[in-house]
Amino acid sequence: MLFGCDFSSAPTARKPIVVAMGELADADRVVLTRLQRFATLDAWGEWLQATPAWTGGFDFPFSLPRELVEHLHWPTTWDTLMAHYAGLSRAEIRDTFAAFCAVRPVGGKFAHRATDVPAGSSPSMKWVNPPVAYMLHAGVPRLLAAGARIPGLHEGSHRNRVALEAYPGLLARELIGRRSYKSDDLRKQTPERLAARTDLLVALEAGTTRLGLRLGVTAGQRAELLADARGDDIDAVLCLLQAAWGLQRAESPGLGHGLPASFDALEGWIVTA
Repeated sequence: MLFGCDFSSAPTARKPIVVAMGELADADRVVLTRLQRFATLDAWGEWLQATPAWTGGFDFPFSLPRELVEHLHWPTTWDTLMAHYAGLSRAEIRDTFAAFCAVRPVGGKFAHRATDVPAGSSPSMKWVNPPVAYMLHAGVPRLLAAGARIPGLHEGSHRNRVALEAYPGLLARELIGRRSYKSDDLRKQTPERLAARTDLLVALEAGTTRLGLRLGVTAGQRAELLADARGDDIDAVLCLLQAAWGLQRAESPGLGHGLPASFDALEGWIVTA
């Protein structure tokens, strides 16, 4: 199974985790087969464990910046770092990261991973807007519970379950620049953002990306993606395409999945960055 996952660290029925499932129909076309939603973290985690084989692109960070980890004297191998991090409460994470930021200069409050620069992603230690530090805290332990292999970071116990860190903003910016195409705020769900989603979807279907992949959707799926003003559905689809690109390169030299030949095995890397 191939899928992309738009993640939430606190999903609800109103704002669930969204999984866009698809398949590689041929060398340059990814067909969206269905969208599935999970209102709780446990339901999502159980689904990962129950699905025998998958390659997924997940919209949450898989690790923390080395600069931060070394400053805090936390473990500097990925497995032990994740075990330590999972043992913290969200309040402890917030207070620890806030104290780190408090003594740093304006404009350099957060530490960044190397992959954040080419991907344009938020630092994985942010606990607000977006709370990616909590997403890491909620997501990675469930990937590990599913036995997932995370190339370059973790071998896993199920090599036919492959987790790739994805970031939908990277692909969206390539296609429509920095135009906003989504908002959780009802007042900001404007015709301009609908127009941006429309242009984004047109570009995905045309395959006008450096990934060399076209998206295949039905008329009903197209309407559903455009109607979701929060953008969670289309973000899951963006992650699906990034996962498909990685799957096509599963046997590429080095770590496979199109990942750089070498990257920091503590920090991880965003696929396609």
